[in-house]
Amino acid sequence: MSFVGTRLALTAALAGAATMIVELAAVRLVAPYFGASLVVWTNVIGVVLGALAVGYVLGSRLARRDRPTAALGWVLALAAITAALAPAGAEHVCRTFLPDGLALHEASGLIAWGSLAATAVLFGPVAVGLGAASPLIVEAWQRESGVSAGVVGGRALGLSTLGGLAGAFATPHVLVPGFGLHATYWTAALLLVLGSALGACSSERRSSRNSGLGARSLLLALALGSGFVAFAERAPRDGRVELARAESPYQRVRVVEDRSGSEPMRLLQVNEGLDSFQSVWVPRTGLIGEGYYYDAFALPAWWSAPTDRWRLGVLGLGAGTAFRVLEGALPPGTRLEAFGVEIDPVVVDFGKRWFQLVEDDRHRVLSGLDARCALRTNPGPFDELVLDAYANQVEIPAHLCSVEFFREVWATLAPRGWFVINVGGFGCDDPVVVAIAETVAATFDSGALAVRIPASRNVVLFARREAELVRPNAPAWGEERPGWRIAALDGYGLLSKTTHPTNSRYFEARSDAPLTDDVNPIDRLQRESLELGREHAAALD
Repeated sequence: MSFVGTRLALTAALAGAATMIVELAAVRLVAPYFGASLVVWTNVIGVVLGALAVGYVLGSRLARRDRPTAALGWVLALAAITAALAPAGAEHVCRTFLPDGLALHEASGLIAWGSLAATAVLFGPVAVGLGAASPLIVEAWQRESGVSAGVVGGRALGLSTLGGLAGAFATPHVLVPGFGLHATYWTAALLLVLGSALGACSSERRSSRNSGLGARSLLLALALGSGFVAFAERAPRDGRVELARAESPYQRVRVVEDRSGSEPMRLLQVNEGLDSFQSVWVPRTGLIGEGYYYDAFALPAWWSAPTDRWRLGVLGLGAGTAFRVLEGALPPGTRLEAFGVEIDPVVVDFGKRWFQLVEDDRHRVLSGLDARCALRTNPGPFDELVLDAYANQVEIPAHLCSVEFFREVWATLAPRGWFVINVGGFGCDDPVVVAIAETVAATFDSGALAVRIPASRNVVLFARREAELVRPNAPAWGEERPGWRIAALDGYGLLSKTTHPTNSRYFEARSDAPLTDDVNPIDRLQRESLELGREHAAALD
C-alpha cells in the first residue's frame, strides 16, 4: 500500500471509530432529560442512520470534484466541531424540547418527539459529515491507486468497520465510565481532527492551506466548545444541592440533597431529568412517609406469623432504601437478614457514601450482575423477595416481568413467603399493573393483590407462596400488635386509604400469563400507561 493509501486507510478507521463513539454515547447524553427507553434508542439510531444516508449522497456529489481529499478534510473538520459541541449544548437543546416543571405523565408525548428533535439537532450534523467521508475516501483512494472501485471500497469498509469495532468496545468500557461524556465526545472530535489532517494531506497536489487544515479545525473546535460549555451544567432548583455525580457503565448517576423541609432528604437519580428518583435517604431508619412506596415493603412482616428473623431479598437495591426502611420498621424482636442485588456498582458505591448503605454479615450486597442471574446464585430461601428493578425512569425490563422469571422467584421463597413488586402506574387498572399482576397470578396460587400508594404514581403488588393473601378491610389488614404503632402506618395512608375500592384490586389465580419470555409487550404497555396518566391529569384540570 502506498503512503497516500495508508493515510486514507487510517482516515477510514478513525472515521469508523468516531461514528460508533458518537452513536453509542448519544443516548447517554440525552438520557438525563428523556430517559434511555427503547423509543429514545430508536430515535437516536434512526437519526444517525438517516443522517449517514444524507451524508453518503452529499459525499458522492463532492467526490466528483477535482480534489476529493480537500472536501474530505473539510467534512471531517466540520464533523469534529459538531462532535465537540454536542455535550456542551446538550442541556440547552434538550430543555428546549422538554421544558422544566413537567411531571413524567405530562411529558409522555414529548419523550418521543422531543428526543427525536433533540437528537437530530445534536447528532445529525456530525453523522452527515461522517457519512460524506466514506465516498470521498473511496474516490480519493481509487484515483490514487488506480485499482477498481470495488477493491478500494471493500478495503475502506473493512477498515472503517474495524475502527467502529474499537469505538464500540471503548465507549462503554473505557471512555464513558472512565472519563465521562465530555471527554468521550472530545475523543471522537480529536479522532476526526486527525482524520481531517490525514485526509486533506493525502493528495500529491496538497497545498499549505490543506496541510494546515487539521490544526485550524482543532483550534476552531476548542474555541467553539469552550464558548458553549456553560450549557453543560445546570444548578439544581432552590433548596436542592447536588452532592455527587458520575457516569457509570450503565447510566448517569447523581445524588441530590433536598434541604427545603424540616429534615434533609437525599435522592439518588439515574438518567432522570423529570420528577423521578431511584432511592431515598432520611436521617432515621424506618418508614419514610406518605408518597414513598418503600414503606409498603414493611407490611408482609406484620401480616406474617411472629418470627425472630426476617430474610429479605431485594432485586434492584439501588442505594439501599429498602434495607433502611425495614431495619427500623420490622416487628419488635425481629432481626433483619438482607441480601440485595444492584447491577450498577457505582450506585452501590454512592449508597455507601451518601445513603448509609451497610454491608456486613447481616446485609449482603451483590453488584455487577443482572437481577435474574444473581437470583440463581443465591436461591434463598427468602421470607420476602422485593422486585424494584426499574430502568430509564419508567421501564421494568421485559426479562424481569415474565411468567418464567416469576416461577424462578417462587422457587426461592420460603413456605408462606412473600413476593413484592414495585410497579410504576396510575392506579390499579393501569395496563402495566394489570399485565404484571395477571402474570404473577398465573404463577402464585394466592393470586396477586395490587395496592395503590397514596400521593405517588406507584402500585405495589403482593403475592404469596402456599398461603393466602391478606385483603383490605379484613381484620388482619390493620391488626394491632404489642409494641407496634399502627397509627404511624395509618397516618401515612398505607392501610386506611387503601381500603377504598379504587386503591386496591385483587387478581385471582389464573392459568395463562400475558407476559412471557417469548411474547412480552411491556414496552407498549408502558407507553400506554404514560398516555393514561396524561389523560387522567387532563381530566382533573
